[in-house]
Amino acid sequence: MESWTVLVVLFAASGVLGTPFINKLAPGQEFPAKNSVRQPSNIEDASTDLAEPSASELATTQTDDGSSIVDKVDETPVKAEADPAAAEAAIKPDSINPIGEKPDKSDSDVSANVASTKSDSESLVATEPEKIETQESEAAPTETDHVDPVIEEEPAVLIPKTGDLSKNEVKVDYSGAQVWKISTNRTGVRAVITRLRRRNLVSTWGGDHSSADILVRHDAIENVTRIFKRENISYDVIIEDLQKRIDEENPPLSPEELELHDRRGHRMTWKQYHRLEDIHGFMEYLAKTYPTLISTKSIGKSHEGRDLKVLRISDGKPTNKAVFIDGGIHAREWISPATVTFFINQFAENFDEESDDIKNTDWYFLPVVNPDGYEYTHTTDRLWRKNRKPSNLARVCSGTDLNRNFGYRWGGKGASSNPCSETFRGRTAFSEPESKALADFIKSSGANFSAYLTYHSYGQYLLYPWGYDNVVPPDYKDLDEVGKTIAKAIEETGGSKYSVGSSSGLLYPASGGSDDWAKAQGIKYSYTVELSDTGRYGFILPTSYINPVAKESLAGLRALMKIIHHG
Repeated sequence: MESWTVLVVLFAASGVLGTPFINKLAPGQEFPAKNSVRQPSNIEDASTDLAEPSASELATTQTDDGSSIVDKVDETPVKAEADPAAAEAAIKPDSINPIGEKPDKSDSDVSANVASTKSDSESLVATEPEKIETQESEAAPTETDHVDPVIEEEPAVLIPKTGDLSKNEVKVDYSGAQVWKISTNRTGVRAVITRLRRRNLVSTWGGDHSSADILVRHDAIENVTRIFKRENISYDVIIEDLQKRIDEENPPLSPEELELHDRRGHRMTWKQYHRLEDIHGFMEYLAKTYPTLISTKSIGKSHEGRDLKVLRISDGKPTNKAVFIDGGIHAREWISPATVTFFINQFAENFDEESDDIKNTDWYFLPVVNPDGYEYTHTTDRLWRKNRKPSNLARVCSGTDLNRNFGYRWGGKGASSNPCSETFRGRTAFSEPESKALADFIKSSGANFSAYLTYHSYGQYLLYPWGYDNVVPPDYKDLDEVGKTIAKAIEETGGSKYSVGSSSGLLYPASGGSDDWAKAQGIKYSYTVELSDTGRYGFILPTSYINPVAKESLAGLRALMKIIHHG
């Protein structure tokens, strides 16, 4: 087997500004050749860092009126430089919805850090129910409230747990917290949700054009119910007790299945959500079992020193196409690594029986882009989203949203400058070792990638660029048509219906995403796949869904490869 291409030297300056301030290509018209978009590492005279956050941005104490200081911070994301000519040139097809009150997308939702730990929950309650009720009454929505929709606004900054950066953190307990599905068809509903989010009583999980899924704090249920009744907002309780659902999500394996581990040589079953050690052990097992076909490589280390392990499946033919697939960018989306490892197992164990479309492809898989966050969801906070790198300054809040940290149009819409936000973009583009390692590998690889797919949850969407604004690339019709072909294959296999469209047009703008960055490198078929479900379980998808979701997703992947190889 041909040796892997050595990775390029790490970026010389870790704190350079992101592409939105230096890229001169017109929005909506970008379709550069591979590696032609100037990245932060290409700029020698760029500033070395962003402006330091103010004390109020990092404040998490409470004010005299009981609300969190962070509620009073104006978190307007840094926007890309205005370009009138680019705006005129932006392609806005009729099939793409204009920006407005769109459904939330799971990769920008607010982490459900709304349920407190057993040890410190009472000390972090933002407001007393009766006081909030009075405040809400005074701020009742008007007919013009829809101009400030909950989806377009910067997510509420939730009060961090006392032990956020401690080595001896108490496991977060979501007992009594609920998930509600709310009808948002009526004007003003989203504005009410926004106010509740600002007071840390609810957080957004997902939704669609007519509804939103929210998580309601256990100590806020009575108050939020009263407010919704007063405002005539209809809702259904989807999850009665979130902690109970978490406890039931990932049951232990039976003694018979545990015994099978020893005979098989690895622990992966796809009947359980596995820890990182099992996933990496499975990858190494395959490399040892099929040494002429499979190899593994650590392309870097996470902040806490865990390997970012890529597995390659290739028969070494120089004419092969190449595809890069990753999962687990957002820590709590467990179905993502499970689905990616399912793909790996299918191709590795059945390579000789696979179609030529599969065999004539060099496959690169990174099942867990965010290993620190993924482990943290298993040990401490099931609903953690970001990585685990602390803020460089006050160390009040941990983590960067890796899907806001990529260096194409970084720092624009849908990305926060506040380290306490769930969509914190990082101090600079590629400030995080995980996103940087992934980008370094793709840029330095000798493979000519035809497709980049990143798997997330939830919502059942097939999203293509651009995400940074409500514009699309020149070949958006190709991406839309292929996306619909993938969605059709998924539905025919498992019955799940996937919506297809651009990230910004179908949902809302979110800059700094990995799919936008991959597209900017000249990788034609770049998609974000939001896996099942549509809200019944949300992020807490039972293990019984792993195989059905993975199988139908595999059918979609086969449909894509048929197009890549045969047009």
